[in-house]
Amino acid sequence: MAVFEVNFVTQTLGRSVPINVILPTDKIYHPGMPKREEGKPYKTLYLLHGVLGNYTDWLYGTRIQRWAEERDLAVVMPSGDNAFYLDQPWNCNRYGAFIGEELVAFTRKTFPLSHKKEDTYIGGLSMGGFGAMRNGLKYADTFGAIVSLSGAFVLDETFLESVKDPAFFVNSDAYKHACFGQDLAAALESDRNPVYLVKEMAKAGKEFPKIYLACGDRDDLLQKNKAFVEVLKGFRVAHTFEVGPGAHEWDFWDTYLKRALDWLPLEDKVMGVGSGNVTKTV
Repeated sequence: MAVFEVNFVTQTLGRSVPINVILPTDKIYHPGMPKREEGKPYKTLYLLHGVLGNYTDWLYGTRIQRWAEERDLAVVMPSGDNAFYLDQPWNCNRYGAFIGEELVAFTRKTFPLSHKKEDTYIGGLSMGGFGAMRNGLKYADTFGAIVSLSGAFVLDETFLESVKDPAFFVNSDAYKHACFGQDLAAALESDRNPVYLVKEMAKAGKEFPKIYLACGDRDDLLQKNKAFVEVLKGFRVAHTFEVGPGAHEWDFWDTYLKRALDWLPLEDKVMGVGSGNVTKTV
């Protein structure tokens, strides 16, 4: 399994940024196993990390490398700082355009990736689950499916309330304004809010990407996820929502990332030769 660490200069963020890319181009097949068609472009999953994370999180926290090889899937993992993957002109950062436009264009130009919407997916956990949903909807012409694990769907009426002396910086007014702007009420009714995007897309009769959500039954964000699912139901947006045992933790995300990959329309499972698979399996 080939894993690339790439640094490139991005116009949308105005600096050099790192990404990790999993690409199974070095896959070795056992004799008699079905081989991938030569030159066939790869289906691609863009995976977004959560608050306090970076572009290495998914490699260290889950078994995505093995599963990507198994399913002939390219996986692109960028860093989104703690910025909720939104455009923030007040901070001179355009994280949304970076994820939804420039990153896709750059990786397609650099690696043998499919340019088809139906082969291009976006997913994430917590803050990244929010970012995947927002950018998957915002750039619905690019992404054919969205995966949100324990999505931090925090942009609601309770978000407008000021928290005095918050124990965690993400609950501070300064952080909220840095991510969503000075007028938080206006953010609720803008394309920074996935709920707003669902409403506007439904009203306009636009086609939605396929949507998969999962959250742990002991996760503090479970009610936020259920509330977002009710919005999807209210606008009759097709989706899959699973609640399983677990909290806001890697054990849950590892398990449900695998379930999400099984849900996505990926290639058939064919595990190549490697240290974990040295016997012939057809």
